[in-house]
Amino acid sequence: MSILDLTKQTTPIEHLQQFVGQSVCLRGWVANKREGKGIAFIILRDGTGYCQCVVSTDNVSEEILQAAQSTSLESSVEIAGLVLADEKQIGGVEIQVSNLIVVGNSENYPIAKKEHGVEFLMDQRHLWLRSTRQWAIMRVRNTIIFAIHEYFQKEGFVQMDAPLFTNNACEGTSTLFETDFYGEPAYLSQSGQLYGEAMAMAMGKIYTFGPTFRAEKSKTRRHLSEFWMIEPEMAFYDIFKNMDCIEAFLQSVIQKVLTNCKHELETIGRDTSVLESSLKSFPRMTYDQAVRIIKGEENVNGVNSITSLEEELKQTEEKLDVINAEIQDREAKIATPGLKKGEINFHQTKIIQLKQDKADIEEELRNIPQWIASAKNFEYGNDFGGSDETVLTRLFDSPVMVYDWPHEVKAFYLKRNPEDARFARGVDVLAPEGYGEIVGGGERETDVNLLTQKIHEHQLPMEAFEWYLDLRRFGSVPHAGFGLGLERLVTWICKLKHVRESIPFPRMYGRLTP
Repeated sequence: MSILDLTKQTTPIEHLQQFVGQSVCLRGWVANKREGKGIAFIILRDGTGYCQCVVSTDNVSEEILQAAQSTSLESSVEIAGLVLADEKQIGGVEIQVSNLIVVGNSENYPIAKKEHGVEFLMDQRHLWLRSTRQWAIMRVRNTIIFAIHEYFQKEGFVQMDAPLFTNNACEGTSTLFETDFYGEPAYLSQSGQLYGEAMAMAMGKIYTFGPTFRAEKSKTRRHLSEFWMIEPEMAFYDIFKNMDCIEAFLQSVIQKVLTNCKHELETIGRDTSVLESSLKSFPRMTYDQAVRIIKGEENVNGVNSITSLEEELKQTEEKLDVINAEIQDREAKIATPGLKKGEINFHQTKIIQLKQDKADIEEELRNIPQWIASAKNFEYGNDFGGSDETVLTRLFDSPVMVYDWPHEVKAFYLKRNPEDARFARGVDVLAPEGYGEIVGGGERETDVNLLTQKIHEHQLPMEAFEWYLDLRRFGSVPHAGFGLGLERLVTWICKLKHVRESIPFPRMYGRLTP
């Protein structure tokens, strides 16, 4: 390992286009490399981007070329060279290398170019984060976080922090992590919302942004045991002002991602059309209307949930037949005597992709009948499950707001609809493309007697909520708020298959390391 002059100024790869025709110094890691006679091509990554660096004996000594050729995947290097414009390369530039120093070797890097199973990659999460796809996802996550703070600060919200240790549950006791707090039982917070209400009574409009914990023994693609929540609370807001705020907030974040993360979204192959369509007004509907749509009793723009699913099932079965036939055809071509190596490799690559497409289609064929059955058999009064959310949202090209839910399925602190007490003034925001709930919120109950009654109904310890009831005793006002799961938002915006890719080091049922 060389001793570096760390005072030397380096240029971030993302800014290289500003330095065309100039010499720069870069530091980073070897993301890929290929060699020829008297030349080596290194794809360097530095955390801000990727760049091709050309090491040629036309410009460097044999010793430097050998150093470049000796580098392996994820070796760290310092490179000096001239920035040249080249629209065919990543970022529109490449580096003509004049010097290269190997900082740290990387021997037998465990994540190779071949396909790896999910469990292997999760065990190697500390290294998997270096991959191009994970790099892009984390960059999008960072943009989302900054955009969240930017929106609320611009709108006059004050960021405040709720405690992580609590002596009570916010929404029930079944999913709490219990710990010892100096001899007393304490719980890791499920939500900062109750404390957010207290802070809103002091500041008017606040938001919290911190980790929350749910001890659900669930391995679905939507669940984490530790995740980050954004929870605004606003004094003098009703459910409708609350929905206006949610929509404006989400659209502001989406717009920032579309503007600032074009390269990252392209890297992960995200079709941005749904994100772009989400910049228009979100459809809003009551629980009653949503149930009618799910059950096929009401169409959306002429499309029926049940019949469209049945047609999609038929089309998906036909797709599977086409893919199976193409796989067989390409396998037969590979078996043809005398086929050139290049053609064999071409067909093998296509077969690998076709088999992945086949696996995705087979998953759809397992899911669609379940969605149809769930929709047909949905019982009025129930909360929505993942299948119900999918059936509803697949009919829209933007998030959908569902409000006025049966009070039995919602949290104790939600206000009843003054015109129909069967319903609580809660709202769920459901993301399209099958991603389901990303926001839950609503107007809070202000009547101390009704709130006391609900605490008893939910069999919660009254003494733990006396401070919360004080908020109604001393200057109560109409107020509302919501909670956004950061990882669910990242998962939808990036169109990830599993929420575990949306956070640097996921903690979920069965996963505590690395």
